[in-house]
Parts: sequence; C-alpha cells; structure tokens
Amino acid sequence: MGAIGPAVIAGALALAAQAQPVAPAVPAAPAPPPDPAVWWSNEIPRPSSEVDPLAGRRPGRKEQPVPIDNGVDPLLYRLWGLQPLQTQLVRGGELVLEAWARPARGVRQAVVRVTVRRDGRAFVQARAGLGCCTPEIGRRVDINAELPGDNIAALKALTGDPAWSQPRSVIVDYGGGAVEGVCVDGVSWDMTLLVPGQARHLRRACDDAEVGSVAGILSALVGSAAGRDPLFDAVLPRGGDFSRQAQAYADLKAQGGQLKAGTSSRPQPPAVPVADDEPEPPPAETPAAAPTSPAEPR
Repeated sequence: MGAIGPAVIAGALALAAQAQPVAPAVPAAPAPPPDPAVWWSNEIPRPSSEVDPLAGRRPGRKEQPVPIDNGVDPLLYRLWGLQPLQTQLVRGGELVLEAWARPARGVRQAVVRVTVRRDGRAFVQARAGLGCCTPEIGRRVDINAELPGDNIAALKALTGDPAWSQPRSVIVDYGGGAVEGVCVDGVSWDMTLLVPGQARHLRRACDDAEVGSVAGILSALVGSAAGRDPLFDAVLPRGGDFSRQAQAYADLKAQGGQLKAGTSSRPQPPAVPVADDEPEPPPAETPAAAPTSPAEPR
C-alpha cells in the first residue's frame, strides 16, 4: 500500500473541520437601562465653545433681552441644533451674524451663524438639511468650528456695512417703476445681525440685484462655512462667491435704478439700553463630567 500524500491528508482535515458543528452566535447582552436619577439630573455637561460659543451666560441685573424679529421661532432654532438667537447674550465688542438660505425650488435649506466673542475668538456654526416631510430636519449636516484669528477684524467690520441701513425687505426699481417680484428660482436670504442692545434683520429675495446689495455680508458669512464639509457645500455650491449678484447691483445703480422698500417691509426691532459689562468667568472648554449614580440605600 502506497504512502498517503500530504494533499490527501490536508483534504481529509478540511472535510473533518467542515463536519464539526458550528456553535450558534450568542447575541450581545442588551445595555442596561439608564439610571432614572442620573437621566433626569439637573447637572448638564457644558458644551464646547465650538458647539455653543456663548454657553453658560446669565443676564446681568440691568441686562435686557434684545428683541429679535426675523421670522425664526426659538423651537425652529432648536430643531436645527442651534441655540435660539432670542436667548443669546452679547456684550461689548461682540456680535452674532447669521443667514438663512431658502431656495425657491426644493426643500434643502441652510443656515450659517458666526459668533465673535470679546476674548478674541470667533466661531462658525452651519447647518444644512431638508426642511420638509418629516418631524425632524432630514439629513441634517452640522458644522461647528473655530475661525482663524485673522478673520475677526473683517467680521467686525460687517457691522458698519451700509446694507444694514437699507429697508428690511425691498423691491427693485430699474428706472421705470418698481414691481413686487415673485421668486420662481434662485435663493432668498434672511440675515440677522445681533450686537449689544440691538438687532437688525434683512430679507432679500432671489433677484440678483437684491442679493447683490448684501453681497459683502453674505460672502464673508457663507465663506466662513464653505469648504468644511462636502455635504454642506452641495447645498451652496458657489460658497462665498456672490460676485455675480454684486455686479448686478452695481449695474442697477449705474443705470439709475434703486432698491425701494417693499410693501411687506417693517421697521427694525427697537433697541434696548446697554448695561454695563459685568465680569464673567472664562468659558470652560472641557465638558463637565457626567453625574454619578446615587449611593445604594442601606
């Protein structure tokens, strides 16, 4: 009888291994339910400055909330993962600037907010998503980042942009009279500037000349978020480039046209007295530790 070759032995071992019963997979044990005392504890970890730049602020004794009238309800802000602008406390040397992009076609929307603090730091928060068809914001994309320090001077200069003295909503008069336009394509913009004691709101429809009147503001604001997430960039593919709209506004003025207050334009919200600054502790960058479970009863 001849010797059994290595190939035959290997084949026999493979068949024997296949014949071995396979142990059934044991499902992982479910995670234990959270402790109700911990779940409902009043101790909430403090978010980072990138997520909430003005977290933990409390109004001073003489500080009054600044009226916000931009058509965005506080609960809508929370759906987008942003602190309501109505609750933001800005103090000397600070500002919050935001813009909502509302396309005439489709349900994709975006919002960009920039916050400049008096400690010399600035942050951008941007969101994009589907504002339709589900109770939540569908496919929401979040951007939370700190901006380079060399951006701060340009952002602060936006508070003096002549656009803030324009009517809240406008119509374009090309020289032969102004007619209310209807957006059937393009993007409309709602912009809000919050500084100590006052807020300003502007709405610009999708007409290029209208948007061009605020091109400098939008370019700096949207440009702060552009290039950080391709999913966000797909909603605003031109990023901070508003050169076409700026040229349309320049052409309008060169031809003797102008922007006039629209029939729906309203006065800006009233200003409130600015209280003296009170010292405040520096913001903590490390979230607080989660509360521990209470001791077992003896």
